[in-house]
Amino acid sequence: MSFLKAHRISVTYGEAPILERVDLSVDEGALVTVVGASGCGKSTFLRILLGQERPTTGEIRVDGRALAGEPDAGRGIVFQRYSVFPHLTVLGNLMLPAEIEGSKVLARLFGARRRAAREKAEAMMAKIGLADAAGRYPAQLSGGMQQRLAIGQALLKRPRILLLDEPFGALDPGTRRDMQDLLIDLWRETGMTVFMVTHDIQEAFHLGTRLLVFDKIRHDPQFPAAYGATITYDIPLKGAQPRDARRQAGPGADGAPDPVMPAGSDAGSNDTEPTRRPNP
Repeated sequence: MSFLKAHRISVTYGEAPILERVDLSVDEGALVTVVGASGCGKSTFLRILLGQERPTTGEIRVDGRALAGEPDAGRGIVFQRYSVFPHLTVLGNLMLPAEIEGSKVLARLFGARRRAAREKAEAMMAKIGLADAAGRYPAQLSGGMQQRLAIGQALLKRPRILLLDEPFGALDPGTRRDMQDLLIDLWRETGMTVFMVTHDIQEAFHLGTRLLVFDKIRHDPQFPAAYGATITYDIPLKGAQPRDARRQAGPGADGAPDPVMPAGSDAGSNDTEPTRRPNP
């Protein structure tokens, strides 16, 4: 049985359809990259998976149970803008999830529980490469370091599903590649299921084990907003190699193909035959 199933998801804002008839089955542990033109509902679909929005019609099930209607610890999210608390240090940001869970009124732990939360935060700092920045505030960190902090914060609750909404879009190319390596390492270590929205087609092919293309398959020139988007291509991929394997193989051996763009979409093709979704 699939880990996550979306059945006939449609979203309408007022009279404007955003998504229509989205069907999807995903196995646990997949890294699903999502591409498509701006405004085609990619981030809306991510918010539905988070529980921040509810579909107009249809349902999503995880492990056979209806998806909880509100965000919970089983789903973490990282946005393009660094979603960390500016008044807290790196250590404080990483301790906050445990403190909120353990003390919902004061959001502060004491004694043995505080020491345990600190130990977990310090272990995460080492994992994301921020062990030497424990006392710094977000404004004192580079963009890549801030995004490392946001990812670490999302992973502290060990979510089964991690949602990434263009998390590396604001980073320079070198930092972006480092963050891609970090994501792959953490994904392989935790076995979590990842959905990642990106506008970078090469990044989508490089990171994903599966690539989804969102696009409109029906168009009305007189009423451009008459129809919503759906999944038009569903492409299985090899996924990125571990960091050490890529370094040993040398440049150009990361398994990411040169994408060929299908007409009218933001996605490409590789050696694996893509699945073209039939018209709803």
